Amino acid sequence: MEIHQILVSASPADAITASAFELRATLRRIGPSDIYARYFDPTLVGDVLPLSAYARRRRSSRPAADLLVFHASIGEPDVQTFLRERPERLVIVYHNISPASAFLPYDPAFAGLLEGGRRELELLKDRTALALGVSAYNADELVRIGFRNVAVSPLVLDVRGLVTTEPDPETANHLATQVEGAVVLFVGQLLPHKRPDLLLKAYHLLVSYVRPDAHLVLVGASRLPRYRQALQLFAQELNLRAWIAGSVTAAQLAAFYRRADVFVTASEHEGFCVPLVEAMAFGLPTIARRHGAIPETLGGAGLLLPPGDDPVLLAEAMASVLDRPELRHELVVRGARRLGAFDPDEARATMLGHLLDVA
Repeated sequence: MEIHQILVSASPADAITASAFELRATLRRIGPSDIYARYFDPTLVGDVLPLSAYARRRRSSRPAADLLVFHASIGEPDVQTFLRERPERLVIVYHNISPASAFLPYDPAFAGLLEGGRRELELLKDRTALALGVSAYNADELVRIGFRNVAVSPLVLDVRGLVTTEPDPETANHLATQVEGAVVLFVGQLLPHKRPDLLLKAYHLLVSYVRPDAHLVLVGASRLPRYRQALQLFAQELNLRAWIAGSVTAAQLAAFYRRADVFVTASEHEGFCVPLVEAMAFGLPTIARRHGAIPETLGGAGLLLPPGDDPVLLAEAMASVLDRPELRHELVVRGARRLGAFDPDEARATMLGHLLDVA
């Protein structure tokens, strides 16, 4: 039996791509397994294969007994056509699809892909042997769409590699010598539904009235140039010392996590939220809002705020964590306990068990 994974796109800093690599290592213990993508970063050539190469590979002797594992997170007509025409049985791993409405003012074409992704997902429900949500939140959505054989299979996430990564010396030195005071860190793609704009508003209140020495660092790829420009202009208009770092290497990311005093996200749509787990692994207290799968991922380990769009409340939460050592300690302890729920070996075993059930 062969089990191959299909992605719409693959990139080095992407959580879905990292999860696919983790899963591939497990699948190769039982048979042939590769990752195919419609689009992928040039640095992944050879490690990720083009989707067009799938039909040209050495054919399996029993394709109807094989599995295709599709990581669903966005629409792509070519991938949809491929999946519907292949004879292999289909397993969907649902990472959730971001709301198209948040992207419409900045990139209508990308918003269309997101909206198309939801329609394409529905078209696959009768073709799918098994649908897996990486969180209960995602699994519930699959059930609402109409998928029948649905289960939760936690994301295969091993943060130990990042925690043990040697911090980038240049970044670490800059943070140590040029950034004085407390550091509030956000990690995630700079996209509208992640609400970095709300973080900037809250940070403005924080430094204006409570902690003038604090710094905000926004780390993550910016896939919408117009949105990043709007964020930079907003920060400049408010005269904020906000560092919009953009995409970084693993060594640079490790340096940011090690220097930070608190991790915060204002995101209002998450199917899991990997940076929350990374922050807990680095011993950081976390602040988030009650949206999507965030309460499920935090599991009571962080300071969970109501979903309202309130920069004052967010600023007060930052100040409380920075100024109250007992609260910081409690959140760090909770985070350390919560990490046990994300054991990568258990996640691999769970995923493999689900796949073998339909083998």
